[in-house]
Amino acid sequence: MTGEPYAAYERLIADMDAAGARYRLIDHAPEGRTELVSALRGHDVSQAAKCLIVMVKIGKKQTRYVLAVVPGDARLDLQAVKALLGGTYVAFAGTEKAEELAGSVSGTVLPFSYDPRLELVADPSLLDQPELYFNAARLDRSVALATDDYVRLAAPRLAPVTSDEAPVTSDEAPMTGDEAPMTGDGAAATGDKPPVTSNEAAVTSS
Repeated sequence: MTGEPYAAYERLIADMDAAGARYRLIDHAPEGRTELVSALRGHDVSQAAKCLIVMVKIGKKQTRYVLAVVPGDARLDLQAVKALLGGTYVAFAGTEKAEELAGSVSGTVLPFSYDPRLELVADPSLLDQPELYFNAARLDRSVALATDDYVRLAAPRLAPVTSDEAPVTSDEAPMTGDEAPMTGDGAAATGDKPPVTSNEAAVTSS
């Protein structure tokens, strides 16, 4: 990933301040895996906004990218994302591409899209929580943001993209070539994707 290391963080704070959003900053030990960082922040895993970047191919010539945001205890349904976009193939985006689109490293991806190529989709079950927690584009600081302010600021497309299957835990999630352990609990997905490789690994954050 290139660019200023905290550019996404600074933009997030500026946007929340400008909009008068109700939020709190939480400093903690560096961590991006959902279950572990939720414990550090002191909240239930279901209140975490888990972010996964997905690649959807539509035919042979068009590729689109989706930032899917689901509750921390939920499992992303890749088939649902593929159907939502009318795709023919779906898989997690490769680590390098995902970090380029997100503007931050794996484990710190924001539930906001600051890149026009990245389509933001949030599962409606997120709205059940009064407040959402997520890493603030850095491993050592998180945000607790009022859910209605999140919806107002991020303006996500709301669509059901979770599965009824139990999520994969951090210990079961695949590790990518440049992350040990993986900073996110992200192979928690279903669908027709091939096995995750180091070049096509789930990049998540919460």
